Amino acid sequence: MKFVLTQLGILAALSGALAPVFAQNEIMGMPRNAAERARVLEDKKTLMPNEMNGVGVDEKLGQKVDLDLSFVSEDGRLKKLGDYFKSGRPVVLNLVYFKCPMLCNLTLNAQVTVLKQLAWTPGKEFDVVTISIDPTETSEMAKDKKEAYLSNFDRPVGAGWHFLVDYQGNVKKLADQVGFRYNYDAHQQQYAHSAAIMILTPQGMVSRYLYGIKFKEQDLRLALTEAAADKFGLSFEKILLMCYHYDPSAKSYVLFATNFMRLGGFLVMVTLGFFLFRFWRKDFMTRDNSGGAGTTLAVSNPGGTRN
Repeated sequence: MKFVLTQLGILAALSGALAPVFAQNEIMGMPRNAAERARVLEDKKTLMPNEMNGVGVDEKLGQKVDLDLSFVSEDGRLKKLGDYFKSGRPVVLNLVYFKCPMLCNLTLNAQVTVLKQLAWTPGKEFDVVTISIDPTETSEMAKDKKEAYLSNFDRPVGAGWHFLVDYQGNVKKLADQVGFRYNYDAHQQQYAHSAAIMILTPQGMVSRYLYGIKFKEQDLRLALTEAAADKFGLSFEKILLMCYHYDPSAKSYVLFATNFMRLGGFLVMVTLGFFLFRFWRKDFMTRDNSGGAGTTLAVSNPGGTRN
């Protein structure tokens, strides 16, 4: 006990000795005025390049985009956004620009990687629409970009991945509708934007956002299943959606314990019901066979009941 008290005394003494040092380090280089000090601290928390101000993603789940907005396709034709929803398939939408020196390429590379991992193919189970946010880019640039990325696939996906450029400022309208905020840095001659793709339903409603420069195959698969509603029917992915839900903080689909337990309970009930059915059926058939044998025995020995 004496040893413990001694150690506590030493710790208390050290804390008292170091307190002024910590206090000095905390306020070193800071104004003495409390109001000025608070302002500096706030500036340090919010300081960022001017071109990044206002950049980000405002999730607008359930928002229906304007399918009448027109864009120019990679083959130079004017098309409405709704043309890419006529198939009744969900759509992966990403807003990039083709001259982007880094982030757009990383996002598109990540998309190629996850599409190659996915068992489904653009143009069959879903479609991909990539639109440039730079109004100065041309359909020829879109065509070159499409050819460059489709060359990385070992299966035909050209009919399902579309590269478009802006027409009369419609890309900004579309970006506002899906909550994709970006800025142009005139000094760097680049666009500041986030790394994200949007999953839209066959009706053009925003269903899910996936973020980053690396996408999980399961996340995209579940997001497409979620967006497709009943189109895929009773599939393994729809069963998975009973166990997984999208966690905004993790920005990914995570196991939902409650639904997982519900599904487990359902499977237990089905299994138990199956075995009970077999047991009852076997018991019924045994009783039926026994009853039949007794009747035959009585008929075959009728004399046993006579004098």
